[in-house]
Amino acid sequence: MVTKNLTATLLLFTTFLFISGSLSAVHSPPTLSATTEDLDFIRTSCNVTRYPDLCFKSLASYASTVHGNTAKLTKLSVDAAITQAKSTVAFLSKLSLSAAEVKDCVSYVQDAMDSMRDCIPPLKNIIGGGVVAAAAPSSAASPLAETFRSQVDDVLTYMSAALTSEETCTDDYEDEEGKIKTMVCDRVNNLKMYSSNALALASSLAKK
Repeated sequence: MVTKNLTATLLLFTTFLFISGSLSAVHSPPTLSATTEDLDFIRTSCNVTRYPDLCFKSLASYASTVHGNTAKLTKLSVDAAITQAKSTVAFLSKLSLSAAEVKDCVSYVQDAMDSMRDCIPPLKNIIGGGVVAAAAPSSAASPLAETFRSQVDDVLTYMSAALTSEETCTDDYEDEEGKIKTMVCDRVNNLKMYSSNALALASSLAKK
């Protein structure tokens, strides 16, 4: 009985952490210095994603720092996904104390987070090198354009790998039932939305 009560208490606590983390991450208010044009850029860019409302809410507070730069916006989207991945790893790690089978998902999400982090250097290179302001180099055959394409391809590869790792976690619970499945899949599916948005923005960057 004591063990059951402890498990139930832990489940309620981890559920509370999930709800609190999700709300704080999604509802970031836009900065007061952001112009209408800056916010419109975020909103329009987010329209290419599967979850445009989440995309806008998670990135709007950075509108004044993006200034129409698609690479900066993509990096911020990856940063948002990394933040969610960190929170998810912490959540699943606590949950695994009462449900050992969750440890596999912890590993998958950690792999996903590592892949996301691999996106940051090429994105920083694109931003720092001035390759992208509003568009990619005009000459498709130039060395600069080739470097740009290679770096964007790296980002697409890493973000795709991140999503694959996340999907492996939820796929493992496809034939399962119960509270543990619900808690794991709800949390990881939320992370997948952030990762999907980051991948979509990176894909739009590739089309510049």
